[in-house]
Amino acid sequence: MTPAAAVTVVTMATIAELKSALKETLESRGVLGQLKARIRAEVFNALDDQSESRPPLSHQNLLINELIREYLEFNKYRYTGSVLTAESGQPEVPLDRQFMANELNVVEDPSSKCVPLLYGMLSHFLNDSKGEKAGRMFLRGPSVPSEKNTRDIPETGVMAGPSGAGPFTLHGGCR
Repeated sequence: MTPAAAVTVVTMATIAELKSALKETLESRGVLGQLKARIRAEVFNALDDQSESRPPLSHQNLLINELIREYLEFNKYRYTGSVLTAESGQPEVPLDRQFMANELNVVEDPSSKCVPLLYGMLSHFLNDSKGEKAGRMFLRGPSVPSEKNTRDIPETGVMAGPSGAGPFTLHGGCR
């Protein structure tokens, strides 16, 4: 092997070792995942076709998206949340938690307020259901708006109220 070839082999090994060490360091600090998510979000924003109109955001989708956004923010999935907001047309400013609880017909106890509503709702259905069909509930299909049926879409600035039985209480546990 010539001296120049030996230097090239050593340099290649050194670069490979440097890449490996850098990757391990970024992973151990939790930065690599954040960088990848940030790149995905920026690519999405660059490719997002603003001229393509989105369907109107229904009341149900607004609430569902907000539950998901609260969960994502709680778990520090910031870039995933930013993609959700951009892609769904969800308002940039999160909805007030008390407003969400009222719309969902939920009553919170003090211990549930330190976790996302979604955690409390899941806990309610996994642990707190009682009766002959413990842990089971009857699900009805939502009235998801379609092009033919848009009466479920509230007017801009108008929120439809909850329907159905009385509120259920969320009991939570802070992490």
